[in-house]
Amino acid sequence: MFKRLLFVTSLLVVASMLLAACGSAATPTTAPAVEAPTSAPAVAATEAPAQATAPAAYECKDAIGCAVIKPGETIKIGMGAPMTGDNAQFGVDISQGQKIAVSDAGDLNGFKFELVAEDDGGTAEGGAAVANKFVSDPTVVAIAGHIFSGATGAAIPIYEKAGLPMMSPSATNPALTASGSKVFNRVVFTDAAQGKFAATYMFNTLKVTKIAVLHDGSTYGQGLAQVTNDEFTKLGGEVLAFQAITPGESDYSSILASLASKNPEVLYFGGYVAEAVVLVNQMKAAGLTNTIFFGDDGTYGQDFLDRTAANGEGSYSTSLIPASTPAKDKFDAAYLAAYQTPPGKLSPYTWTAYDSAAVLIAAVKSVAVLGGDGNLYIPRQALIDAVRGTKDYQGLSGLISCDAVGECSSSGPTFYVDKGGKWEAAAK
Repeated sequence: MFKRLLFVTSLLVVASMLLAACGSAATPTTAPAVEAPTSAPAVAATEAPAQATAPAAYECKDAIGCAVIKPGETIKIGMGAPMTGDNAQFGVDISQGQKIAVSDAGDLNGFKFELVAEDDGGTAEGGAAVANKFVSDPTVVAIAGHIFSGATGAAIPIYEKAGLPMMSPSATNPALTASGSKVFNRVVFTDAAQGKFAATYMFNTLKVTKIAVLHDGSTYGQGLAQVTNDEFTKLGGEVLAFQAITPGESDYSSILASLASKNPEVLYFGGYVAEAVVLVNQMKAAGLTNTIFFGDDGTYGQDFLDRTAANGEGSYSTSLIPASTPAKDKFDAAYLAAYQTPPGKLSPYTWTAYDSAAVLIAAVKSVAVLGGDGNLYIPRQALIDAVRGTKDYQGLSGLISCDAVGECSSSGPTFYVDKGGKWEAAAK
């Protein structure tokens, strides 16, 4: 009896399974694939368009693929800068400005943005190392940097190959956009502009005709010094010396003494704060008592004022401090509240830092697609095109529109002079 019942029961179970299998085969489980965009509209405003949502399955057909951000992951914006050492104030300040931009961006279909700042030391070797680290992370979609020109130049080919767009707030060497890169862009004026402005200011405003030029040998410092040298000569001025110093030294007195014998009216320096401080503090003892020190955007900041004290009185530097607007005033208050230091105190790039991240985030929002599977898809070539296509974006530093090679700044440098331990706008 038990065996007969068991046999009948088994037949009923098998029949039920067959009927279930037939029923499920008649119901489709996936939706048709949706083609990914291969290009993107220009980013033209601070408010991004509504995001596309794909059906259940999303097939990425972007020319170089899609970044796939899974639920629970963040959309990462990378940044490489010196975060420790003598020039750390630049990296700290820029990363802080960018973090506020990330906070202001909110989320994208439930996905949050994240700034990932890595220490590249400001060197070419460090720039390449950080770039390789970023491209190995598939959730890093764009780079708000690097910030030093040497590190940037080494990183560009790596991002080019991986398809990661860049927007630097501070890498000013002219050659960076002359290389034909499709991924590199910047929201800051170039050294070609800064050098010409500096030469013209010294010759026409300060009325000097004889200068000495020093630089730190870096891509940034030497390039800027060369432009200034050439432009000053074109104006009819005389460059008494053009010489490199070794970065990181604590004594430049012998070089300064040799310059003192030539009696320059201005000592122009292309480089960064650490070396500028040593030069300024040793100028008078070396015989350059009446020589004006004229620095660049790499020497601007509170650190220079603190470390040169009275020796820095009358020194010049370059910055880009935007005019007051409601958006800038709101940012300034947020920066001060978050970090207990005024924007612009650590570096001249506080506002371009915010803009570099904000432009990238707006471009991401313009091309991202939410799949029905819950993943966020960011077409990489479309993102590159959207960043380069940025037009009339109202940033804190001014109106941002990128040209064919990635020059996006509409603003030029402003000169500042150290008066009583404070940077004041210099007379025009």
